[in-house]
Amino acid sequence: MIYDTVIVGGGFAGLQAAIQLGRYSAHRILVVDKGAGRSSICRSYHNILGFPDGISGEELRSRGRLQAERAGVLFATDTIIKAGKQGEQFELEGAEGKRYKARTVLLATGIMDRYPSLPGLTRCLGRSVYVCPDCDGFEIQGRKTVLLGSGTAGYQMALILAARTDDLTYLNHERQPLSAEQLERLESLGVRYLEQAAAAIEEEDDGMLTGVRLESGERLEAERGFIAFGGNTVHSELAEQLGLELHKNKHVEADSRSLTTNVEGVWIAGDLGVHAEQATVAMGEGAIAAIWINKHLQRLKGTDPFH
Repeated sequence: MIYDTVIVGGGFAGLQAAIQLGRYSAHRILVVDKGAGRSSICRSYHNILGFPDGISGEELRSRGRLQAERAGVLFATDTIIKAGKQGEQFELEGAEGKRYKARTVLLATGIMDRYPSLPGLTRCLGRSVYVCPDCDGFEIQGRKTVLLGSGTAGYQMALILAARTDDLTYLNHERQPLSAEQLERLESLGVRYLEQAAAAIEEEDDGMLTGVRLESGERLEAERGFIAFGGNTVHSELAEQLGLELHKNKHVEADSRSLTTNVEGVWIAGDLGVHAEQATVAMGEGAIAAIWINKHLQRLKGTDPFH
């Protein structure tokens, strides 16, 4: 079977693209998703239109899949490990050897934040501990906040968050050294700096942060938290296999208007692209990519109303 489009990744970008493409009622669309990703670990998104009390990534993905399925989109649970082009068709291979053929491909494989495996941390992600200051800086406004990070990555986040709260502690968990100038800047902003490792995240009420226990035994009281470790994993392996142009940080370059790549028939959307690491942006890019994929498929099938 040859699909018109195979979407690799069932996060927000992939699902929004699937909904858009499915609603054209003209194409055979398959979403191949491994069942886990960045959106799955967020227990509550607070900045998405229509959910003033927040919504978990799992719930939003579940609703999105239902919408796509109602529009006729098919789903497969698999991890694509190989991607190539044979003539005018793309061939993708799953972890157990299953192959998928497609006329077009949308890569929405995203990224994954790097953070330590600490007791209590994952229960707080999105509820009271955050990763994106643009999305959730609002949540720490005027609150006692602990930033758990590493070296310069944590320092840069501290500079941003210092505008949100006067009670900010930067806990340099990995003890990557800062320069004297960086330390002076933190001090001038009133940011407390500790070069120690955390042992556990303390929380109550199902994910609400109350403090951070250090390996030294000290306890830092906190109402909210942020993480900033740098070195996030960009899932651009398939993009490399297909010959897509990569930015120096391993994100994929794409046309800003259509999200087409340098390889005809391949689009990208979401966090895989350059500087697009927000849920709402990922959704918008999924829809944009789908609109242009539809135009391309209409031309291939001879159904373009303008030609």
